[in-house]
Amino acid sequence: MERIDVSILGRDYSLACMASEKDALLAAVRHVDQRMLGVKGTGKVASNERIAVMAAIQIAIELLAMRAPDGPLSNLALGDFKRKIEDMNEMLDQVVGPATQNQSKIST
Repeated sequence: MERIDVSILGRDYSLACMASEKDALLAAVRHVDQRMLGVKGTGKVASNERIAVMAAIQIAIELLAMRAPDGPLSNLALGDFKRKIEDMNEMLDQVVGPATQNQSKIST
């Protein structure tokens, strides 16, 4: 685990994450900080707790808007699509072998 120091709405936090997750965590921190600064900038919300809740609601709305359109897959989020595609690729690799192996067999 790696410890990183970040600042959100002017407050410092020390977070822990795997090295492979560091970039994603830093991007998430930037996104949360920008949302919270935006809520604070409206001047309508004063307490940090209420700013955090309003920012969380905005981020949740963004996340929910990223779901698939109406249809048979409307209950799947984009991450679910990616996971299903990865699962299908794994099944294909088991049946026909990885793409790189097939490429080398074709070229020889």
